[in-house]
Amino acid sequence: MNRRELIASTAAAAALAGAAPALARQTSGSRMPQTPVAPVAKKIPVRIEQLGRVRTDDYQWMKDDSWQAVLRDPTLIKADVKAHLTEENAYREAMMASTLPLQATMFEEMKGRIKEDDSSVPSPDGPWEYYVEYRTGDQHPRYMRRPRNGSGAPQLLLDGNALAEGKAYSRISATEYSPNHALFAYAEDAQGSEVYRVFVKDLATDQLVGEPIESASASLTFSPDSQWLFWTNRDDNGRPDKIFRRPAHGGETTLVYDETDDGMFIGVGRTADDAFVLISIGNQETSEVRYVAAASPTAEPVVLEPRSVGVRYDADHWGDRWLVRTNADDAIDFRIVEAPTATPGKAAWTDLVPHRPGRFIEEMSLTAGHLARQERADANTRIVIRDRAGAEHEIGVDEPAYALSLMGSSEFNSTNLRYGYNSPSTPTSTYDYDMATRERVLKKVQEVPSGHDPADYVVERLNAPAADGELVPVTVLRRKSTPVDGSAPILLYGYGSYGIPMPASFSTSRLSLVDRGFIYAIAHIRGGSDKGWGWFLAARRMTKKNTFTDFIAAAEHLIQRGYGRAGNIVAQGGSAGGLLMGAVNNMRPELWAGVIGQVPFVDVINTMSDTSLPLTPPEWPEWGNPIEDAEAYDYMMSYSPYDQVEAKAYPAVLATGGLSDPRVTYWEPEKWVAKLRPATTSGKPVLLKINMEAGHGGASGRFDYLKEVAHDYAFAVWAVEKGWEQA
Repeated sequence: MNRRELIASTAAAAALAGAAPALARQTSGSRMPQTPVAPVAKKIPVRIEQLGRVRTDDYQWMKDDSWQAVLRDPTLIKADVKAHLTEENAYREAMMASTLPLQATMFEEMKGRIKEDDSSVPSPDGPWEYYVEYRTGDQHPRYMRRPRNGSGAPQLLLDGNALAEGKAYSRISATEYSPNHALFAYAEDAQGSEVYRVFVKDLATDQLVGEPIESASASLTFSPDSQWLFWTNRDDNGRPDKIFRRPAHGGETTLVYDETDDGMFIGVGRTADDAFVLISIGNQETSEVRYVAAASPTAEPVVLEPRSVGVRYDADHWGDRWLVRTNADDAIDFRIVEAPTATPGKAAWTDLVPHRPGRFIEEMSLTAGHLARQERADANTRIVIRDRAGAEHEIGVDEPAYALSLMGSSEFNSTNLRYGYNSPSTPTSTYDYDMATRERVLKKVQEVPSGHDPADYVVERLNAPAADGELVPVTVLRRKSTPVDGSAPILLYGYGSYGIPMPASFSTSRLSLVDRGFIYAIAHIRGGSDKGWGWFLAARRMTKKNTFTDFIAAAEHLIQRGYGRAGNIVAQGGSAGGLLMGAVNNMRPELWAGVIGQVPFVDVINTMSDTSLPLTPPEWPEWGNPIEDAEAYDYMMSYSPYDQVEAKAYPAVLATGGLSDPRVTYWEPEKWVAKLRPATTSGKPVLLKINMEAGHGGASGRFDYLKEVAHDYAFAVWAVEKGWEQA
């Protein structure tokens, strides 16, 4: 496919919907193309003094003081902000008008790689098998079950398409059926603000029972006896702060637990053996678990082990004992301990799976006779099975870069484990694995209807040397026919925060770049847990800059190895990965043809100093507290992308956001663009795309989401081709 496909006829611009920005007309008398005029944001300087330091923010007016109300109803956005966002969207559309054919082509390619009438592998539980399906044309999932014995018709539990009808946005983010299979609960976000309404349906009558639950988070569970519903409340600042309970069919609401520390998030669930309801409490470095016994679901929650700063743990119950995954006692990469049911506190903990440096225990899944755990090392995963007698074996993969995902079991009294496998070139295979006999059954292979041959692609794992000698894994995907001589454009993706790893996984969307001659690379940088929890600890607070320099090292290594060249790389990252984009844009602008910051966290100092925002107090362990700690303030200021913008030759930049985003509020990318555009000396475009009807995750429909991906990838091609010079 020719990358120059983006150069379109003048008719493409006429297809743009919505308002058009002002156009600058040529006065020479020749009939030259009209050039869109970039919006110029007004400046209203605000002087901020903090810890004896002074900063001036010219664009603080972009933050709506009633942002909490805007999250729930985006139409309440103040008029001047709405007008500016509308003008920015129109300017971006006009500037990228020549990419419309490419966007449309990429979207059809991406859609063609999705099996439209698809369904998940059914999960057996009791008399039923539960699954999710899509019909041809569906934007949203349908939640289904069918009799396990194969007799009887499937039953529709919830149709996400009917629920979304007439709504600009609808996302179902939590579903659960009751242990007795009589009720079905679900949480819907209808604004993109992650403020959910919870509904409960009687599956015998197909009718809702009880009143809808308002202002909830996407965390809920039934009691093991199916008589009670527990859910998590979301306060006005967006923090999950309370656990409530009511009779499952509706009735009086009771407060179960109130977390008064505004630096903690909470959630609710059940143990694998249905012996307890669990309340999880935590932030980036400290956690606590409280439990309610199944035999007394209305009792007060009991603390498993009191919280201690720097100690993280989670727990599950294994029939006759507790198992706890923890970093306590300097177990940086975590260990698994066991404790008696009656005395689960730390004093009774004994090692079951000891700590081993460099082997990060990510999660565990329990059935009656087996413990399955997922481990991560060197940016790959593995699954290890352990029986009650202590014998272990591994589910291994012999590839340079891949992703194994532990899906667990829907039944406790089973030897069956479900897991998934894929790699950057290989679609997902779903397996059922008998942990006793070690028999593996392939249940499904992801279909790519338009065709896909993994043999047409090459997957490689490089190790880029960082400035301090650490080796940063880099996963590379390219077509076999793409030369490694420096001529190919590269899209380099990174994240690097919160200990979240970037899996070397399969994505049908990426193929629309790779099949056009791009090399797609993932930088497994510090700040993630790709090489263990210590990999995360090495890039937070006062060492956060390691994240940025690792990403730059990955780019330089790709150049050195002949995969690309400086100025021909597009960098991409979202949310905290958007912070990464802003930082490397300031630090090494000459490396990039373009930078894509998706919902970018770029206004670090202002956000981390605003305690009303939902992610501020819980985020201080990750970034530092600039309100009380002068050293943290100075360090954060030294890399804060918004504050470090200065006159220099920046690459083409695309910043995206959602009006109802509670995690990275819309004004962060808006302010960044407003400051970046007049600062750049390169003449390259700085563009803003705000989805006026969505939040942090973008569009809710599966096809609408693909249109957003196609837009961003078309920008990447446009940036490499310098499409604005050819329009």
